[in-house]
Amino acid sequence: MKSHIKLGRIFGIEIGLHLSWFIIALLITLSLADQFHAFNSNWGEGVIWATAIGTSLLFFAAIIAHELSHAMVAKARRLPVRSITLFALGGVAQIEKEAGEASTEFWMGIAGPIMSLLIGVICLTLAWAFGWSPLTIPHTPLLAMLMWLGYINISLAIFNLIPGFPLDGGRVLRGIVWWLTGDGVRATRIAARIGQVVAFLFIITGIIRFFTGAGIGGLWIAFIGWFLLDAAGASRAQVEVSSRLRGVRAGDLLERNCVVVSAHDNLQTFVDNYLLRTGGQCFLVRDGHGIEGIITPYEVIGTDRARWPYTTIDQAMRRLDQLPAITPDTPIVEAIEIMDRENANELPVARNGRIEGFVTRGGVLRLLQTRAALEM
Repeated sequence: MKSHIKLGRIFGIEIGLHLSWFIIALLITLSLADQFHAFNSNWGEGVIWATAIGTSLLFFAAIIAHELSHAMVAKARRLPVRSITLFALGGVAQIEKEAGEASTEFWMGIAGPIMSLLIGVICLTLAWAFGWSPLTIPHTPLLAMLMWLGYINISLAIFNLIPGFPLDGGRVLRGIVWWLTGDGVRATRIAARIGQVVAFLFIITGIIRFFTGAGIGGLWIAFIGWFLLDAAGASRAQVEVSSRLRGVRAGDLLERNCVVVSAHDNLQTFVDNYLLRTGGQCFLVRDGHGIEGIITPYEVIGTDRARWPYTTIDQAMRRLDQLPAITPDTPIVEAIEIMDRENANELPVARNGRIEGFVTRGGVLRLLQTRAALEM
């Protein structure tokens, strides 16, 4: 879940928006405007829309605080955090490594709901201090805003504690099972299975509610269920892949015989003379000063096809100084994490400052396909 619009940084963590965020922001604002209009018809249209927009923005600020709490625990446990992205279903913190112990997983999971609960309680307390009570309809924009933010944040905390991995409650469950069994892989499998069951229940409930008159609300619940089902399946697949790659080192998948190509050739020549003829995945790029970079099919695909005759390999390649080198003893799972973090499809493997070859995503995929075929 990558952000399309950058908002800035908080505590060194990039905050951004996915384009799907605008959909949910619009829906929430329209819903709030309709709700405020129904209960406070004496307010002017300007007041109603200003309150609805302000409440929506504060709600998403609360979601950022929710995700920041996850990120702060991760950083305190020495896990790198890349960014926080707001999207259609809320927010997600991009934590670049999995927790290494049960306690880290538990506290990272529980931190978000605690923050949402705290925000909700503070908002309701402030509303009560300004004269609101649960038995009355708020008569001012400030009270309406505080009441809605209080209830929605408490609801968000409760919802996130549902044990459906990868919801926060699912991660808390994973941490507990991990602590009880001492096996992180087994804990992930159990939490992912429970998450899939919870997701199916969401889908079924949403469909039933849709056909019994809930309308868009029912479809939204079903959509959340579908998202959770997909995320739980992806999490389970990820742990299975990590399990299959356990014990594999970068040196085991080292690609040494990379063909050397000229930096001054254009991409069309490179595709015709090398990619289509050899099917190779890894090519070193040489200019007058020696080996300067690496180019793979991924870099070619990332360039508009119409520009291939006019784009040189030098312009499309990944420079060696842009790729962090790993050693032959680096676990391949760690190498994949580095590729994800650097948005790279290959990494140079070096020993004593000398490059011995490269590890590529294609090489990892071929190993997984072979092991799957042999049912190892």
